[in-house]
Amino acid sequence: MSGAPLSPEQLALRERQGAGARYDADAAPHAHLDLARRGTAYFARRLMQLDDADLDAPSLLPGWTRRHLVAHVGYNARAVARLVEWARTGVENRMYASDTQRWDEIVLGATLPTRALRHLVDHAAVHLDVEWRDLTDAQWDAEVVTAQGRTVPARETAWMRAKEVWVHAVDLDNGGSFLDFPPEMVDGIIADVLRAWTRRSEPGAVVLRATDRDAAPGEYGEGGPVVEGAAADLARWLAGRGARRLRVVGGGKLPAIARWF
Repeated sequence: MSGAPLSPEQLALRERQGAGARYDADAAPHAHLDLARRGTAYFARRLMQLDDADLDAPSLLPGWTRRHLVAHVGYNARAVARLVEWARTGVENRMYASDTQRWDEIVLGATLPTRALRHLVDHAAVHLDVEWRDLTDAQWDAEVVTAQGRTVPARETAWMRAKEVWVHAVDLDNGGSFLDFPPEMVDGIIADVLRAWTRRSEPGAVVLRATDRDAAPGEYGEGGPVVEGAAADLARWLAGRGARRLRVVGGGKLPAIARWF
């Protein structure tokens, strides 16, 4: 953060936020930090509604129980925190030290006692918030490397985490819905998927038209069919969580689309 003293408004904001990631750093990704926080709260509410025995049931991710999913969300916060630590210290600290660490952590976490598993999610989220809180303006722009091998500024960690908590709250399969997402989260997911396709030069083309917005959410390729529906339903489809209430203008089946990650 800059050396200038904080205004009374900034001091009041810091007091309200407590231990969470501060927004008084000019370079902080304020909107994405807010989405990550709100998504963390949304995931926590969905998880709280599950009894301990419910965690043994399948999630919406093939082959994963809810235990696996909850463990993943907890350990993902720790992995993202490692990137933030890298940005803060300048010492390389990858999300995962090996190709197997991510899955090894998920498998281990799924075996934890239920209370410990719930605490993992809570404590890891607090740790990540503290790491974000301590970044200076310059450190938000420090480069880190994602698990997919992309070099990005540390500010992108906020969006990375927002995606995890919002989408996986739906994957718990106990009533979470893309329809609950803030419009900016829905739009962000759609844009993120289209960028991923572009980076990988995926084949195909599609025009996405929201029936509940004035502007179309996006377009990929040229000459593709127009698929329309609520923006949240379009995001759900692009995120690989199935198609609901979507239609192809002029008729026909929905086109095949590439994976998100």
